[in-house]
Amino acid sequence: MKTFLIPVDFSAVSEEIVDTAVGFVRSFGGRAVLLHIIQPPIVTSEYALPVDALQAAINVSEKSADIRLSALAAKFRDTGLAVEAVVRHGPPVFAILEEAAKVQADFIIMGSHGHGKFYDLLVGSTASGVLKGAKCGVIIMPHHGKIS
Repeated sequence: MKTFLIPVDFSAVSEEIVDTAVGFVRSFGGRAVLLHIIQPPIVTSEYALPVDALQAAINVSEKSADIRLSALAAKFRDTGLAVEAVVRHGPPVFAILEEAAKVQADFIIMGSHGHGKFYDLLVGSTASGVLKGAKCGVIIMPHHGKIS
């Protein structure tokens, strides 16, 4: 049985990724692990939010992620496929690669937003980082619609 790790960020491309992943998981008779990563807030000055407010924001993000992941997981369950939904914290590339190792993923199916070379130079590309560090197959899906 193949294990597919499917990182989602709830952007417009996430629905496309999940729809495609359902087909892969069904074809291989495998299981899916949906992953959402909550990045830690960046504190840039002494005027940042108090720790209590930051923790409250993280808690809201976790609850929202659980609800949204459950909705995406239903697409797998509705077709009788095994799926697990996981929320992790940390930098996206590191968290994806760590989860892939933990679940012994055979494939990572993820999207690429296609921001462009300048954006990737300044910010970096999660897809590129995962491709460089993955110990399993990586399937990158470009987003063809309007990015929200």
